[in-house]
Amino acid sequence: MKTELVTTLKRKATAVLADLRATGEPVLITEHGKPSAYLVDVDSYDLMQSRMQILEGIARGEKAVREGRTLSKKQARQRMQKWLD
Repeated sequence: MKTELVTTLKRKATAVLADLRATGEPVLITEHGKPSAYLVDVDSYDLMQSRMQILEGIARGEKAVREGRTLSKKQARQRMQKWLD
């Protein structure tokens, strides 16, 4: 992963973005020697957001199982019957 100073980003934003587009590699932006932000291309960001939604759905499902908020196949079919016919 490439690392850039925030001042470099300010001065050479076009070049940093061109490199990002060319490589697809995220850029760690540092400020006063400490990590401040990540710069990623749009496609990578969208993919991360999609994956996060899937993982959050799985986590909600796992929580429902732990809490006993599940239905048997028969119970689910009975509740969904009006949409299944």
